[in-house]
Formats: sequence, structure tokens, C-alpha cells
Amino acid sequence: MLYKNCLEGISSDMLDGFFVGWPDPPNPKTHFRLLKNSSKVVIALDDNTNQVVGFITAISDGVLSAYIPFLEVLPEYKNKGIGKELVKRMLIELDIIYMVDLCCEDNLVPYYEKFGMLKSNGMLVRNFEMQSGNSNK
Repeated sequence: MLYKNCLEGISSDMLDGFFVGWPDPPNPKTHFRLLKNSSKVVIALDDNTNQVVGFITAISDGVLSAYIPFLEVLPEYKNKGIGKELVKRMLIELDIIYMVDLCCEDNLVPYYEKFGMLKSNGMLVRNFEMQSGNSNK
């Protein structure tokens, strides 16, 4: 497995199969824009197929705060330590930041606690009609 903290050599045609279970997932071109517009990104590449098999993103002010909105690993690559490595590498990327936040489902709390993260309350808004990221605005 090859890990990169930049998009050099990555294209939208390498981003198939993500957002499993989403009713209206972003297409690969929108996914690439999501990665490109993130403050930080770590990509996992299968070095045999040269396909992206996992990614994590962060959005940050670069001073005190960062938010990790996405951690995804393709279903066929799960339970191989890829997600764990992506989180570890992202937390290293963000080690100068005071607060690093993320939201997750209750069943994922123990996973993130293994990285020293603390459970907290959060509030959110979901505009499901915008889930694909395809906006005409």
C-alpha cells in the first residue's frame, strides 16, 4: 500500500466505488473536487492496481481548529489496517492544531477512541438534496 498526502498523480478515474450506501453519492469528478478543496488529504493507493482504495480529508483554519469530514476505505479493502493508517497519518498532519473534531455514528466511537479522541456532543444540519455535491448554485 502506498500513502500520499497530496493529489499528485491522482485523477477522478481512480476514485470509483466510494460512498457506499449513500442514496445520492458524489460522482468521481465531484469526489476529486472534494479532495482538491480540502485543507489536508491522505490517500491510500493499491500499489499493484494504482487505484485509490481509501482517503481521509481535513478542513482547517491552519491555526487552532480542524475538522475531519471523511474517512473512507473501499469495502474490499476494509479490515486491513488502511483506515487506521489513514487516521494516524492525518493526525500527524494536524499535530500543530489545538482542536481536531469529527462526527461519527455511535458504533464508531470505540474506533476513534483508540486514537485518543474523546467522545463529545455535536450538532449538525444535513441537506440531503445536496448529497451528491452537484449544485447549480
